[in-house]
Amino acid sequence: MRKRIDLFTIVNSFFMLGLVFVMLYPFIYMISISLSSEVYVLKNQVFFWPKGFTTRWYEFVLRDSSLLIGYKNTIIYVVAGTLISLVLTSMGAYVLSKRKMMFRRSIMLALIFTILFQGGMIPAYLVAKNLGILDTIWAMVLPGAISTFNVIVMRTFFEGLPEELEDAGRMDGLNDFQLFMRIVVPLSKPVFAAIGLFVAVSIWNDFYKPTIYLRKADLFPLQVILRNLIIAGSMVGGNDAGTLGAAAAADRGGGGNVVVESLKYAAIVFGTLPILVLYPFLQKYFVKGVMIGSVKG
Repeated sequence: MRKRIDLFTIVNSFFMLGLVFVMLYPFIYMISISLSSEVYVLKNQVFFWPKGFTTRWYEFVLRDSSLLIGYKNTIIYVVAGTLISLVLTSMGAYVLSKRKMMFRRSIMLALIFTILFQGGMIPAYLVAKNLGILDTIWAMVLPGAISTFNVIVMRTFFEGLPEELEDAGRMDGLNDFQLFMRIVVPLSKPVFAAIGLFVAVSIWNDFYKPTIYLRKADLFPLQVILRNLIIAGSMVGGNDAGTLGAAAAADRGGGGNVVVESLKYAAIVFGTLPILVLYPFLQKYFVKGVMIGSVKG
């Protein structure tokens, strides 16, 4: 039986296609500029497809030591921060999912209070300073390791697991920690994947926290280095320009601004690509984990 296509479906489809194009075009444009020759960029002839295809700008990016150091730091922060966040969030959420826990309601109200009212930047900085974690990797992975929203999503997911499974485990002699590790965690892969993706993306894109907690340049993550390159204009020359700045400065006489823009876009694509590649592999867990963990209140 042929399905009838009504006017709403047609209009909605065109609207969604337009929305997708508006969201994707900035990425497409950046990739096209970063893969185009400066001659076509200078003539403003690059709109959708690369013209005068070249990987020259990416070669400059890969030779820049500051970007590679930022890449390494970001990967360390993302891996360590995601693992710490998942461990702390899941264990806290599992405890709060047990109705027999003392002061469960009071603790949940206190957690929800932090969504509405927060201490702010200065108290958070003073706490980090007194803990002695400034200018260390811990300043990037400990503050904000537990999110109230993530705790609520995980707690709701754990409440939906059959209690009979845990009862069977207790009859086999498992304690609470063993029940969590051997029964609850294997059954909770969707919500772990969804929350893990939330945390990983937030750490990967974060440049606000490192600008507050980090002063050593060799600890800067990739986003801070990209921000410095783009906003401060260090790619155009100067003592901190590095390979990218030297490349731009060497070509200033023949459209240096174009070179800078091409290098900026190449650096942005270089820094964004890994987290974009990660999405398709976690999408099935992402949708399932968030929906299951958020439907039941």
